[in-house]
Amino acid sequence: MSTPQHDLQRMLHGPILSTLLRLAAPNVLAMVMTVLVGIAETYYVGRLGTAPLAAMALVFPFAMLTQMMSAGAMGGGVSAAISRALGASDVPRAQTLLQHALVIGLGAGILYSAIFLIWGPGFYRLLGGKDAVLSEAVRYASVLFSGALLVWLLNTLASIIRGTGNMRVPSVGLVATALLQIVLGGVLSLGAGPVPAMGMVGVALGHIIATAAGVGYFFWYLVSGQGRLTLRWQGFEMQASLFADILKVGATACLSPVQSVLAILIFTGMLAQLGTEALAGYGIGQRLEFLLIPIAFGIGVASVPMVGMAMGAGDVARARRVTWVAGGVSAFNLALIGAVVTLAPDLWARLFTSNEAVLGYARQYLVTAGPAFPFFGLGLTLYFASQGAGQVIGPVLAGTVRLVLVAGAGYWLSQHQGTADRFYELIAIAMVLYGLVTAAAVKWTPWGAKA
Repeated sequence: MSTPQHDLQRMLHGPILSTLLRLAAPNVLAMVMTVLVGIAETYYVGRLGTAPLAAMALVFPFAMLTQMMSAGAMGGGVSAAISRALGASDVPRAQTLLQHALVIGLGAGILYSAIFLIWGPGFYRLLGGKDAVLSEAVRYASVLFSGALLVWLLNTLASIIRGTGNMRVPSVGLVATALLQIVLGGVLSLGAGPVPAMGMVGVALGHIIATAAGVGYFFWYLVSGQGRLTLRWQGFEMQASLFADILKVGATACLSPVQSVLAILIFTGMLAQLGTEALAGYGIGQRLEFLLIPIAFGIGVASVPMVGMAMGAGDVARARRVTWVAGGVSAFNLALIGAVVTLAPDLWARLFTSNEAVLGYARQYLVTAGPAFPFFGLGLTLYFASQGAGQVIGPVLAGTVRLVLVAGAGYWLSQHQGTADRFYELIAIAMVLYGLVTAAAVKWTPWGAKA
């Protein structure tokens, strides 16, 4: 029977690829469920009409930003800090980091919710939302972002458990949460039996209820003492050094998803000028691009504790080997997806609409951007692995390069009557550049045992 000490030794000294795949498997399953949630919710909204679908395209980047910051960025900082402490055999420090991580998740969730409840309508208007589309976006987002605190807590709790090397429990909780979200989203949005159809608001309510259930499960697990760490508040004293241990990685890493979403928002705002059909079609393609993130996430978060524990134990060479293996596995996975949607774009696009004008834009995006997906996966997974080493500045700067390219070239296209296919080519070039620059940053950034 596997024990925590045995698992630690396997992560520190076991074969890299098999250990990584074993850790990644439950994460990938959980992320596949996240993909299914995205497909289901887009299907429900597609049934409501073109205006709601376009409204979802306006709100969706900010909704995904919640997930990306809480799970991938700050969550990575949480997992990395805990795994480095465990790698150095400092369990008391890891125990105290758990409590500090929850304080950070609570504060960030409240702040995030306040920002989008207050300024969200202005953001959607800036992106080109107006009339019925803007009205639908505001109604949907006002409910969705009232639950941002729950999303931050869910992902913070999952990241704490992952930091101990346990990928099974977070995955079980997230899979159950996703299944509940799919069911509730459909019932509440489209109606069933005595339950009235609530439209886009029903999709948002389903998300909030399911997330609350997931938070309850993770709290129970940590309080019950079944894991390597146990949640206790007695004698808790906040320490600046422990907040810094998490935030030096997590806060810096949060810049990366902000840059990614800004790049998407630039395209969304520019394509909104081409009409509702163009915006809705791009929204379908954009949805797939965002759903690539959870797939790369499944590999990336598995590498964080492996890299972090190796760094905590002073084995920098192993930490780097884990990083490159994880990047290669992720690039391979996304290359397969890119090949499928490039050769058969309708397999994805027709899930959400039968409008030929909308389908035309969606096909253009998928065929053009699909071949660049593996570079996107490579860069994103290397970004996660770098969190384990406490060295995220290079990958974040790679995101800056991508954003500058998108903003500069996108502006030029908008001033020269650029067509949709030219914008899609720019997306593909930006993905390739992001992957290559991130790889170069990881290769040339020195990693020290005390990182």
